[in-house]
Amino acid sequence: MRRLSVLPTLLAALLILTAEPARADEMPVEAPAVQHTPPAEAEASPPTGPVAELVVQALSFLGIPYRYGGQSRDTGLDCSALVQQVFRDALGLVLPRTTRDLAKVGEDVERTSLKAGDLVFFNTRRRAFSHVGLYLGNNRFLHAPSKGGKVRVERLSTHYWASRFNGGRRVLTQADHQPTASAI
Repeated sequence: MRRLSVLPTLLAALLILTAEPARADEMPVEAPAVQHTPPAEAEASPPTGPVAELVVQALSFLGIPYRYGGQSRDTGLDCSALVQQVFRDALGLVLPRTTRDLAKVGEDVERTSLKAGDLVFFNTRRRAFSHVGLYLGNNRFLHAPSKGGKVRVERLSTHYWASRFNGGRRVLTQADHQPTASAI
């Protein structure tokens, strides 16, 4: 198993969670072909408790190679295995293995209401809910992208992701940061 220093992961988490969200004038030059819901507002403060642990655990996967059907840090992960392992390692919560099944867990969340720890879903294969990532806050999400890629953080507002966004799911309640009843 690959060992990572806690300090770089914590520094990455701090940078991601405290960075300003993208402004409209920082967006890519190309105009979007469709109208999009505005990105979620920046959270007033970084997450705490279990959600903070979830984000730190998620960031420890940065750089792991993507592998379709992969379920190991050593040999690679696909998007749903990444989400499943982050929740298991951080909170001991066992989530379904496939993106399709993950899309049924928890509660629906609008894009403008996303909070750190929410799941974000995309249509990347001409079908709804074909890709999943973990929302980190401040308009950023972590995911295992595709063949040849590595686990990375991206902006939800970029044209590619904004035009393919299918919705969010909240697995942890924000009031007490505990698993929702439907997630267990």
